Amino acid sequence: MSNIFKTGILLAVLTAMLVLMGGAFGGRQGMVMAFVIALAMNFFSYWFSHKIVLAMYGAQPISEAEAPRLYAIVRRLATRAQIPMPPLYLIHSEQPNAFATGRNPEHAAVAVTEGIMRILNEDELEGVLAHELSHVKNRDVLVSTIAATLAGAITYLAHMLQWSAFMGGRSSDDEEGSNPIAAIALAIVAPIAAMLVQLAVSRSREFQADATGAQIAGRSQGLAQALGKLEMAAHAIPMQANPATAHLFIVNPLSGAAIARLFSTHPPIEERIARLRAMRI
Repeated sequence: MSNIFKTGILLAVLTAMLVLMGGAFGGRQGMVMAFVIALAMNFFSYWFSHKIVLAMYGAQPISEAEAPRLYAIVRRLATRAQIPMPPLYLIHSEQPNAFATGRNPEHAAVAVTEGIMRILNEDELEGVLAHELSHVKNRDVLVSTIAATLAGAITYLAHMLQWSAFMGGRSSDDEEGSNPIAAIALAIVAPIAAMLVQLAVSRSREFQADATGAQIAGRSQGLAQALGKLEMAAHAIPMQANPATAHLFIVNPLSGAAIARLFSTHPPIEERIARLRAMRI
């Protein structure tokens, strides 16, 4: 199953869950109300995502004179990917890592840490930057926002359904009675399921960015080698990262802690490396 198709299926599952929760709480009106609330909360994040995340990590603009190698690689890759050259930023952190953000290719930015500039060779750095530009090309911030909006709406509906069950309310206008135990169970299970699907969307987009990045770079081995180095460093060198933004980085900056696979924003590094090596580019 392709990663693009898998992402579509996962978003469809979230949509179906939203419809189910809307029907359980208040029919179409309840579903629309929860969706509008979640959309409003995520709209600001989507529109200003690049400014918010860059400020959160104290990322500073870096000039071509300061990083000629970095600029040369990104300019070459952006041309191959047929997207505008994004502004580049430097994060003062020893943990080698990188991320891309922005609502579209015209409003994107790529940030790298000081650590990644030190430990990766030319091919490895090119693989990482190709991966990040793939997120921009594939509009993954938009995909993540859609998933977050659907999951957020489901969570709001679950909370409303839970309160309705406790207060003895009906699950919909068309039902004379309701089962409060079933309503509470649905209210508990649905947000967890929505979160798991949202995380699965994130992992699917990482696989897709690896594949697209390898195609842009023209080879997969550079990124495969880089991922091995970055994973080891993430365990050895801590980074003060916000869990809400961990999915943006090429490797989980919080991976020093034990995280269950289902609750991870990133696929296992060994699986990512295996897939890249199997590409034989």
